[in-house]
Amino acid sequence: MVEGEAVTEGEASVLFTPSGRQGKVPLDSTVLDAARQLSVDLDSICGGRGICGRCQVRIGSTKNITRDEARLSRPGPTELKYRGRRPLDPEHRLGCAARILDDVVVDVPPESQVHRQVVRKRPEVVDIEVDPVVRLYYVEVAEAGLGDAGSDLLRVMQALEADWGLTDLHLPTALLPDLQHNLQAGRSSVTVAVHDESNVTAIWPGFHDRSFGVAFDVGSTTVAGHLCDLLTGEIVASHGEMNPQIRFGEDVMSRVSYAMMNEGGADELTSAVRSALDKAVGTLCGEAGIDRADVLEVTLVGNPIMHHLVLGLDPTPLGAAPFALVVDSAVRMKAAELGIEANPGAMVYVLPCIAGHVGADAAGAMLSEGPQLGEEIQLMVDVGTNAEIVLGNSSRLLAASSPTGPAFEGAQISSGQRATPGAIERVRIDRETLEPRIKLVGGSAWSDQDGFEEEIADTPVTGICGSGIIEAIAELYLAGVIRPDGTIADLPGGRVVEDDRTFSYRLWNDPIIDVTQADVRAIQLAKAALYAGARLLMDHFGTDTVDQVRLAGAFGNHIDPLHAMVLGMIPDCDLASVSGAGNAAGTGAIMALLSKEARETVEDLVHSVEKIETATEARFQEHFVAAIAIPHESAPHPNLEKAVDLPETPSVEPKRRRRRPANAR
Repeated sequence: MVEGEAVTEGEASVLFTPSGRQGKVPLDSTVLDAARQLSVDLDSICGGRGICGRCQVRIGSTKNITRDEARLSRPGPTELKYRGRRPLDPEHRLGCAARILDDVVVDVPPESQVHRQVVRKRPEVVDIEVDPVVRLYYVEVAEAGLGDAGSDLLRVMQALEADWGLTDLHLPTALLPDLQHNLQAGRSSVTVAVHDESNVTAIWPGFHDRSFGVAFDVGSTTVAGHLCDLLTGEIVASHGEMNPQIRFGEDVMSRVSYAMMNEGGADELTSAVRSALDKAVGTLCGEAGIDRADVLEVTLVGNPIMHHLVLGLDPTPLGAAPFALVVDSAVRMKAAELGIEANPGAMVYVLPCIAGHVGADAAGAMLSEGPQLGEEIQLMVDVGTNAEIVLGNSSRLLAASSPTGPAFEGAQISSGQRATPGAIERVRIDRETLEPRIKLVGGSAWSDQDGFEEEIADTPVTGICGSGIIEAIAELYLAGVIRPDGTIADLPGGRVVEDDRTFSYRLWNDPIIDVTQADVRAIQLAKAALYAGARLLMDHFGTDTVDQVRLAGAFGNHIDPLHAMVLGMIPDCDLASVSGAGNAAGTGAIMALLSKEARETVEDLVHSVEKIETATEARFQEHFVAAIAIPHESAPHPNLEKAVDLPETPSVEPKRRRRRPANAR
């Protein structure tokens, strides 16, 4: 039977897979109508007019119902003439055109589902279904006739209600001047973008099926953006560049100082980061070959200071107690208000902050990692100038920030630098000879392997970055060069050199890169503050152990778990359960971009988190002092001892002076 022909009255049994939904529908119903009747997840933008091609299905089978093409009508003009953007697979049928003639099994492939699952490369990341807050709707509007009282706007709204059930929509006056032109150009048809089922944000003439969004992670060092197809969930382009605010200060606290000490300084910082966001959108659209006008939504995460500077809020209260945020709830605004050139109706969603120094980036990481979903106690750490720490499980969540200072980022280190080509990022030291092996950022060979000389000929060694100094100090401890109290021992072999009244370890000769006693102290203070913050949360939670440690952020993802534990940055844990979380904050921003439910989840999540202020907790200082030793003065480390041979601890160690953590508040 061909499309358009009538059939005898009656009903047919329809089973949709993979949802398993089934029921009786009238014979001659389209597959799309049957899906709607049975509440099956089958996509459509054009409203069943055979234009978008998003309702493609295929015939399936069960033990009782065979796979037979005759169970559906033969392809008619709509399918035979279909030339939409999404090609019609030979085994597929258009659900809006294929009619049901007999009992049938209909399989809905993932790409035809409205709430399609986003497949993650890392299985531990929370999966989401694509359900963006902004959606496209195609309507054909009745032409105005002489004597008709209704306006063009009224007819558009009536069509949206009749075809899609959308009511009480608000259309901003800025869209009115082009409404009639769009209707004329589309021959009385338009595609409408509706935000949150309530606000019309864009109108195009005719059929339009391009809808994109950008998820931003605004870090103190890097601004990373991901351009996503809001219809499929696909990441079509990614781009990262240095945060231009770096010229005002290497770390967030130095930028707060700049804002405090310079009239208009905060405005300069805001202007710089907003320009970076707009530039990134242009770069992403250029790489993907799309128009900026097709960018309809933007999401954004960042630490509290980046969050405030992007929004144009004064960051200086975050530089001193009580570290008060101007706003901690989610923020919604027009993209144009941030100077981002996109569709004029494009909206921005900024994820909520958790506390004064636990920002929207931590909220995004929680959304991505999902510590609240399991019974295992997860410790999540985003290492930075102020480390953001989250601990908990399905029963309870706690969060704090810890003033680690900038040492982990290469600052305050004699040869320290950011992780750019030429920086040492991996270090191994022979336990017998004390000779080092190094590996550079961007390189593939170790210094004792073929190809290394060629690499440094093109990109010479320039310094050591955060992951490199962590590994160097941990390796020196394992080799006996650094004692548990952090002092560098005077050992023979030529690698330990005198440095005024102390000693240094010569890691590289050309240029000279030493690990100095001051470098070791700076890392000890930073790691002690980090450990103390984690241990304080464990105290409040009521546990002495954690089941899982996730090192989040661009820097955290490059830290070797073994060396982090040897140094004493994190509590003892099964090393198999310690791993990098990648850009968990950025993943959270992507999830909020693609899923309305994810936004609701993160807003509920931050309200359930207990905030612990390290600056007012007496036990923080106690934990800090004990954590200065490598790996720790007293905490047991049975898991670490299983993984590596630790040096024997001297029976008597010199007394340690009580030191305050770097950047202690």
